[in-house]
Amino acid sequence: MSDNSQVFLAADLGASSGRVVAGLFDGSQLSLEEVYRFDNGGVVAAGRMQWDLLNQWQHILRGLRAAGGLYSGRVASVGVDTWGVDFALLGRNDELLGNPYHYRDQRTAGIFDAAFTIVPREEIFAATGLQFMEFNTLYQLLAMKLQNSPLLEMAESLLLMPDLFHWLLTGIKANEFSNASTTQFYDPTSRSWARELLGRFGLPTEILGQLAQPGTLLGPIQSGVADDTNLAGVEVILPGTHDTASAVAAVPAASKPGERPDWCYISSGTWSLMGVETPEPIITPRCYELNFTNEGGIGGTTRVLKNITGLWLVQECRRNWKQSGREYGWEELIRRAGETPPLLSLVNPDDPLFIAPKDMPAAICDYCARTGQIVPQSEGAVIRAALESLALRYRMVLGYLEELIGGQINTIHIVGGGTQNRLLCQMTADATNRRVVAGPVEATAIGNLMMQAVARGAIGSIAEAREVIRHSFAVQVYKPKLPQAWADAYSRFERLVAG
Repeated sequence: MSDNSQVFLAADLGASSGRVVAGLFDGSQLSLEEVYRFDNGGVVAAGRMQWDLLNQWQHILRGLRAAGGLYSGRVASVGVDTWGVDFALLGRNDELLGNPYHYRDQRTAGIFDAAFTIVPREEIFAATGLQFMEFNTLYQLLAMKLQNSPLLEMAESLLLMPDLFHWLLTGIKANEFSNASTTQFYDPTSRSWARELLGRFGLPTEILGQLAQPGTLLGPIQSGVADDTNLAGVEVILPGTHDTASAVAAVPAASKPGERPDWCYISSGTWSLMGVETPEPIITPRCYELNFTNEGGIGGTTRVLKNITGLWLVQECRRNWKQSGREYGWEELIRRAGETPPLLSLVNPDDPLFIAPKDMPAAICDYCARTGQIVPQSEGAVIRAALESLALRYRMVLGYLEELIGGQINTIHIVGGGTQNRLLCQMTADATNRRVVAGPVEATAIGNLMMQAVARGAIGSIAEAREVIRHSFAVQVYKPKLPQAWADAYSRFERLVAG
């Protein structure tokens, strides 16, 4: 890339790691340079799981400082994306009220019983179109209310995680649309906060701020941060701040405006987010029954999708084995899984048993024993069971998506870190009997960077951005094999999920 390339910076935070990535754009192609990476995760203290906000902020500053040194005078803008639902509260004089809670904290366990007594489940879905997950922001706030949290009483502003970092960068508070849509108190039909719903729960509505669309120029980096990072005059631009919104923006697919796309996406990482991009939300009885969600996308689109427990099962197995002195690299685990006989043991990845077990390999083996299956006897067999089950779950959700949009999906685009798991990608093609296109790996950062480029006028539209992505990053195509064996396994999988 030429030294004349424009430089955009993405601070991309996931549940297990974060990084600052530079995107160098020469007018036709984008290249990436990872400037800084750090570990991320929840911290348990006094029985609560929270995010170490100040540590995260220090890491972001270090990344921006490194970028300011590398690309002095060339950085056009910066934007932050993170996971959804989690938030911080600010009180009087914008005082930060404690560390944000982690979505896996147990304070919302069993919250549905209390919530649906106040507002029936069907009415919550009608108002929000969102899937029901106990850690949605709505239930986190309700848990605070039920536990008489003094923080909720003192709160004057609610900032979701990327909003919080954008506020720290600029001093400006805004609630970005795509992440707001994960809260379960956003109305995708009116495209506004579902304030009436919050009022019925007795939750404060005055803490909600102005909604801002992806591509909004929020303002320049404030002076103290700019002096520290050598980024004076650099604009902060809101990307799709929900990481899946940015990842979907980077899907290298071509479809004409107004046409129903014949492709779906899987944003593959700790979670697998599988869905379609539609011009309008799908809020129907069947969508409610299937527990799909309508979340905000780029360019005013809606992401109709389902959360699937993704590589969390494999990540936790690896972590448990490491704790017991058996440390395996990812490639070693995948090699062992590939050498194991196929389709012997299956699990439902979304079974509550796998949300946060102390010993994931034991949980997988216990599930197989309880359901009368062959119990995996090796690390490779455990990993193979997890990956095959995940691929079969994709097949199930694919069928639901085709039902919801009323047409066939011919191509599955997998983006994100999971694209590096070639075994899972091939299993996905096999299980679904569909063509799978895997890549780009760094989809979330790419979508973040491309939204900034569009906002700055370097690219004309999201469609043009996807064309740039197709020309800039290689993809891998997988074609299905052995459809009958996988069809037989799917019948077994359906019985497990139904049971």
